[in-house]
Amino acid sequence: MSEGVLTLIAGTDGPAEWPRVLRVARAALEPLGAHLAPVDWLAAERAADLGFDGVDPDQAEAAVRVALSREIGERPLDLLAQLREGRRKRLLVADMESTIIANEMLDELAEILGLGPDVAEVTRRAMNGEIDFATALRERAALLAGSPVTALDEAATRIRVNPGAAELVATMRASGAYTALVSGGFRRFTRLVRARLGFDVDIANELVISGDRIAGHVLEPVLGRDAKLAALNALAAARRLTLADTLAVGDGANDLSMLDAAGLGVAYHAKPIADEHARHRIRHADLTALLYAQGYREGEIRRS
Repeated sequence: MSEGVLTLIAGTDGPAEWPRVLRVARAALEPLGAHLAPVDWLAAERAADLGFDGVDPDQAEAAVRVALSREIGERPLDLLAQLREGRRKRLLVADMESTIIANEMLDELAEILGLGPDVAEVTRRAMNGEIDFATALRERAALLAGSPVTALDEAATRIRVNPGAAELVATMRASGAYTALVSGGFRRFTRLVRARLGFDVDIANELVISGDRIAGHVLEPVLGRDAKLAALNALAAARRLTLADTLAVGDGANDLSMLDAAGLGVAYHAKPIADEHARHRIRHADLTALLYAQGYREGEIRRS
């Protein structure tokens, strides 16, 4: 069995031109001294494994990316190279907003309450590095002070689960993995998504409520980038797992520490800073790509 494996996954936007893609991938790896295995289809015309020996996975992935860009151009195709051994992970730690769900819940709240420009300005300052995540969250929470709790319920009705999220959680749990939703947002929403998708646990910030009004602050300490990494470490340790046994997925700078530490860390349809700095990225496919990356076959995926 080959030591490394390159997984190629078609996006949802169109055909991947598989014969040409596979020909270019082979041609990119062979000059590096790679010994290639036959193509192993995980899902017909959607996801395939190309096993290889003799090349570092990072080098293999980079070589194929460059070759595909040069020979074919931008195509709706994702690829991840890794060692084959241990590719099925036993702990999933997932960011929620813009990862498991399509929404940013603070933006939904801001729209409902007519606070869009004010919240957007705080977000802009955070994105420009003028303030850190914790400060930005506190300032945005303060803007909600005095708003009716019913706004949270209205925002919850807008939650849109991203394609493949239910299959990701259900399939990994069926295989014995522990699944955790870890968010820098509000637990008011994470607990709903946890229940809807069947995550084992959710960890997030607690927005303080006073009577029927939003108090305008969160319980300290604020859960941010360092806390997400701490959660990954703690959840792995509690289950006597090494970090090599873990999969982390997220879309923003707040997720980079846990993505870097996990055995398989994936930036999913990510913001530029996360897409640039994460070791692996999914830009075109849905969240079932994380199952194919672990070697799951179509027949193993739990679909409702």
